[in-house]
Amino acid sequence: MCPVRFQKVTSLALAMAFVLGVAWQGQAQDRQPSYPSMAPLDQYLMADRNGEIALARSAAPEAISREATVLVFGKHGYETATEGKNGFTCLVERSWMSPLDSPDFWNPKLRGPICYNPPAVRSILPYTIYRTKLVLDGLAKAQMRESIKGAVARNALPMPELGAMSYMMAKDGYLGDSVGHWYPHLMLHIPKTDGASWGANLPGSPVLLNDEFRDVPEPETIFMVPVGHWSDGTTALNGTP
Repeated sequence: MCPVRFQKVTSLALAMAFVLGVAWQGQAQDRQPSYPSMAPLDQYLMADRNGEIALARSAAPEAISREATVLVFGKHGYETATEGKNGFTCLVERSWMSPLDSPDFWNPKLRGPICYNPPAVRSILPYTIYRTKLVLDGLAKAQMRESIKGAVARNALPMPELGAMSYMMAKDGYLGDSVGHWYPHLMLHIPKTDGASWGANLPGSPVLLNDEFRDVPEPETIFMVPVGHWSDGTTALNGTP
């Protein structure tokens, strides 16, 4: 491993850990939701279908997303826009994939481009599909939590597979009012565990864990590993395109 490159990545991770800490602390101090209820469904839709496909693909480098399956969100849930060949699936998450108590849970501006690798397609993508169904069925947050827990208990939702990960490296994503575009990063999806087992949030560690995601009803822990460039190869400076 090149020492210079490692130093750059470590410095970037430390900077982002600081930014994350400030953002999370601010949210913890004021848990009043900015969006107390779901907006009209049309506000969560993207009028330009091709634009949504392009945004979804931008989550990962073109060499990966070019041959990935792409899903788009419509009035009846996610549907396949293009069939892929490499086992990856890209889509644009909406705000209800945030933790249930997140101030951005109903934020209609939120767009989270993400590309799942094959193990995540099989074991993590079902969480997105299931949550979206509950939202479109009109369930309240408390009902959603109980429904998800029930689905996990009866094995209707899978455990994260070994090697499940996803790319979130899109320049034009919007991950919430407090963080905006944030930084390009990878996400590692594993069964519930604590941050210490991965050295998350420790000085010098590139692995980050958002405390907000500890209490999700799905049986996963999400570790984030920031990277220094967007999916198009351009350098990410201060989390801005």
